[in-house]
Amino acid sequence: MKPCCFSGPTLLLLTAALLPAAEPCRLRVVDAESGWPVPLVELRTTHQVSFFTDNAGAVAFDLPELMGTETWLTVEADGYERKADGFGFRGFRFTPQPGGDHEIAVERTIVAKRLGRLTGGGIFAESQKLGEHADWRESGILGSDSVQVAVHRGRRFWAWGDTLVPRYPLGLFHMASATTALKPLSSFAPPLKLPFDYFRDDDGRVRVVANVFPDDPGPTWISGYVSLPDATGSERLVGCYSKIEPPMKAYRVGLCEWNDGESRFESIEVLWDKKTDGGTEPKLQPVGHPAFWTAPEGKRWLLLGDPFPSIRLPATYEGWRDRRTWESIDPPRSLTGADGRKIKPHRGSIAWNAYRQRWVTVFGEIGGDPSPLGELWYAEADSPLGPWGRAVKVLSHRRLTFYNPRLHPDLTPAGSPILLFEGTYTHSFSKETRQTPRHDYNQILYRLDLDDPALAPARER
Repeated sequence: MKPCCFSGPTLLLLTAALLPAAEPCRLRVVDAESGWPVPLVELRTTHQVSFFTDNAGAVAFDLPELMGTETWLTVEADGYERKADGFGFRGFRFTPQPGGDHEIAVERTIVAKRLGRLTGGGIFAESQKLGEHADWRESGILGSDSVQVAVHRGRRFWAWGDTLVPRYPLGLFHMASATTALKPLSSFAPPLKLPFDYFRDDDGRVRVVANVFPDDPGPTWISGYVSLPDATGSERLVGCYSKIEPPMKAYRVGLCEWNDGESRFESIEVLWDKKTDGGTEPKLQPVGHPAFWTAPEGKRWLLLGDPFPSIRLPATYEGWRDRRTWESIDPPRSLTGADGRKIKPHRGSIAWNAYRQRWVTVFGEIGGDPSPLGELWYAEADSPLGPWGRAVKVLSHRRLTFYNPRLHPDLTPAGSPILLFEGTYTHSFSKETRQTPRHDYNQILYRLDLDDPALAPARER
């Protein structure tokens, strides 16, 4: 019997399979002004292979066909750019080598500074390919929509709407949730690392916390997420839920409360049910993002709105339960931009800011330019009820959506000029068909420096 032998293409394939993978070339994108790493920057080759920087601003460039070859990478990012060359191309040229290291500086074109992604998978995936940030652990969550946040019994509770998981295209649709320490960030510069302690099932998988009607169809969404003291001084975490049917319409609305023993929400009152009550859902609901306000006469109120207050009620659990105490507020229909044009608000939140000694807001715009739902604005007021001053655009997106921004006024030290906000980054509700790998349908955190001269028009009284 002749010995087995291989030749030609088969031999080449076997030889290639036995060769160790080449070490990737490290690319790091930084802000030219601060030197900070910049997440969510696309680097694209001339044959349309794209890489996206992770939370450390890193890319592990590993294309075997380009190693040792002079290579052009186009640089594209919302809010950051390279200077255009004579042909209008924005990018850089380099020669990748295994184990190489290259830094690319970009200019920030927006007021807000991108700190990084809060949710999803592969937050440090590129860095880990390079042997860096090995301490970061995956959560098992790939996408999270529209955050709600409340401080409750010494922890910060976070909750998200529809949530993507690895095991099937349909994920979790009855709110995923996690907790963190009250001050989970030690730094307000990237790379951003905010580990969440998710509520999980017995198998260790992230589970839902708001399936208040397990036998009824459709997602469960909770808004107006807030912790309130009851008459005994005990804290009660509460919210207003909606059961959803196509096309994203509520068919039941009610009040729910967190069961601390079982770590889940329970329905405690149905406010409206389409089947039994008919008509449309009630206009007056305790929904949106909360803000506490002591009125000039001394009464303490809970304000809820999205972005501006649309309801106020006594800042107690009993006041929240008693619909007779709820008062409607007419939020402004538009704000005036620094350029004088009218801006129609979409979603957002307000907060008292100790540094400015005023109320501040970050909100989205309906029908914005260039992104219909991706332009964000900042404004100030002496009262949470307005009037609001001139608005300054702080964040812009070329095509994709960035919606439901939420301020985090208490993550930073009291009196700090730093204001943090997050929002959902996605291709949804846009004409863009391409989804950004790993980042689409996730929460991204931004920073505003309230002493930035660009915000001066908003400071005028």
